[in-house]
Amino acid sequence: MRAFRTLSLRSLPLIGSCTAALLVPLTLPLGGAAQAADGAEGAAPRTAAATQSLSLSEMTPLAGSSGEGEGGEDGEPVLPLAGQGLPATDTDPFSLLGVVWSDAEEEFHGTIEVRARDAGTGDWSDWIALESHSEHAPDAGAVAEEGDGTRGGTAPRWVGESDGVQARVAPEDAAAALPDGLSLELVHPGEMALDMLAPQPEAVPAAGDHVGPRPGIVIRSKWGADESLRESGYSYTDTVKTAFVHHTADTNDYSCSEAPAMIRAIYRYHVVSQGWRDVGYNFFVDRCGTIYEGRAGGVIEPVLGAHTAGFNHNSMGIAVIGSYGSTKPNKDVTDALSLLTGWKLGLFNVDPSGTANRTSQGGGRYAKGTTVNMYNISGHRDGFATECPGDQLYSALPGVRSLASKLQGR
Repeated sequence: MRAFRTLSLRSLPLIGSCTAALLVPLTLPLGGAAQAADGAEGAAPRTAAATQSLSLSEMTPLAGSSGEGEGGEDGEPVLPLAGQGLPATDTDPFSLLGVVWSDAEEEFHGTIEVRARDAGTGDWSDWIALESHSEHAPDAGAVAEEGDGTRGGTAPRWVGESDGVQARVAPEDAAAALPDGLSLELVHPGEMALDMLAPQPEAVPAAGDHVGPRPGIVIRSKWGADESLRESGYSYTDTVKTAFVHHTADTNDYSCSEAPAMIRAIYRYHVVSQGWRDVGYNFFVDRCGTIYEGRAGGVIEPVLGAHTAGFNHNSMGIAVIGSYGSTKPNKDVTDALSLLTGWKLGLFNVDPSGTANRTSQGGGRYAKGTTVNMYNISGHRDGFATECPGDQLYSALPGVRSLASKLQGR
């Protein structure tokens, strides 16, 4: 693995044209006029981003309750078992939430449910179960590279602009202890502005025999990344052998002009709430097929991410914004995945339709040292026991592999 190194910094434009423009539009999607205007001169918060951390306290089931209701008459959450929670609480505005705990290596076994109050209507959402496993995380041996203050946590969940929250947490077994330091994290992503262009690293292309056309990529400054949040250095591996496809398990009911805010919120949650060095994914794709740079270090470089515990080394993680368990990804999404993987894997002379032996670094589905033969474009579930990236997106991956290989001229 390459050591940390500092690259020269300069402003990069939206990464350029490609010969497969019919597959993925290189302009921003319809409905994203404000996004395009804000991105024209760079991105900085117009309304400051913020994180609220609310400690969870001990709670018990209400007397006479079966533990399956929405809440007691006083609005207190009903727990199936004794646990921790937060009663209905007024908050400052936020749009994304998650629960974190002190020990990054401690597994959570139980249920974590939250609901949010819509800031516009005052209506409460249904209870939302948060994914509480550590599959979106650094490798066990790479936690030190993420920073000294890494914390365990759920996957973040976008809930839209909200001003109230309620939470309930219960262990799998009534006799089991919950992790220490449980905290409900509420993230406001801030807004875009025109007054700052964040520096971006200058990447040096790698060589490959089959390189697909280079897609348009919205770089970090264009989606409003606050570069003061992350670690200043970059961490690299040797190559990119595998592209792991994820979904964020968020709502599919978002406008594509909202995607930058959703990415800013995930970035802030990963860094401020979980203590990671940067956002975990190397790239994002929204439902309109727009590709976004994720973790900093150069879109061409083999940047070490924190997305598929056990197999982050020599790989990249691509998160499709949305939930694809029962929803089929549209052609914009699958074409974008094909373009991105055909290009990025081609830089390292990797056939998207091929397979490779990968050795687990620990902390995932396979014990450390276990060698597994994986597709070069795999789903998150191939490296970890998870439903991610959802059945519908996972079943679309053979078509993504095929098109990516064709784009490489294979």
